[in-house]
Amino acid sequence: MRSATGQQLHATSTEWPPIAALSTCMDQQTDNVIEIRDLDYSRGQRQIFKGLNIDIPRGKVTAVMGPSGTGKTTLLRLITRQIRPHRGTIKINGIDIAMLSQKEMFRMRRRFGMLFQNGALLTDFSVFENVAFPLREHTRLPNRLVRHIVLTKLHAVGLRGAADMMPSELSGGMARRVALARAMVMDPEILIYDEPFVGLDPISMGVIVRLVRKMNDALGISSILVSHDVQEIATVSDQSFLISDGKVAASGSPDELSETPSDLVRQFMHGMADGPVAFHFSAPDYAEQLLGRDSE
Repeated sequence: MRSATGQQLHATSTEWPPIAALSTCMDQQTDNVIEIRDLDYSRGQRQIFKGLNIDIPRGKVTAVMGPSGTGKTTLLRLITRQIRPHRGTIKINGIDIAMLSQKEMFRMRRRFGMLFQNGALLTDFSVFENVAFPLREHTRLPNRLVRHIVLTKLHAVGLRGAADMMPSELSGGMARRVALARAMVMDPEILIYDEPFVGLDPISMGVIVRLVRKMNDALGISSILVSHDVQEIATVSDQSFLISDGKVAASGSPDELSETPSDLVRQFMHGMADGPVAFHFSAPDYAEQLLGRDSE
């Protein structure tokens, strides 16, 4: 892992041969940082994904969109192997993550940064300690270098002056920016944003949109952004995938999606109430259910 000064940061764990080999493979450059093939996943009787295929290109901002309940956050959990697919493969830099041991997967996750929906700041820690937390957990860096890295990341999101504040003292937009600094502090190769714009005022949203683009280009990372905010995605993303009915319904640049003739894409992109995505969840006949006939 590299610090802001280009120094190599040493993790606490001792490498053993399989993990060393994993690191070598991870450093090999491929066109796609993540490749998902024929992915099936179900929750109970409900099938979330049916033969899903997605390529996440290296060094780009890729957006994943779709109506509520289509499994966007579930996809992030599959990519980080918090859950496992029932069929199909997920490869990160050419490595099938299903084949990794738990220790190897933990090591791979250090190459990810994650911005959670609500920021997920530790309420009893100051802003500085929230950002420093991954460094203290995963490295043996001296305090002086930890301080240098943390202040550098806070400066990048415009909050170096808030280092001593507590999360309860922050606005929603400030808390999201602190969470972004924490997500970046280990210099990840892949940065994941799960609904980064939810609950933000227009000014804070504009700041986060600019930071997503700025951090991706300045650090040369690959970003995956899950969001419902069509306008913001159009501003920041290089390409987007619209997921519906367990598969990719459409993909392309924001301009290409806006010109897609699909009724589903048009409904989603323009926020139309009527279209392929129904307002009512699937249910028995309304009159029969009210009269109790379905239980006879």
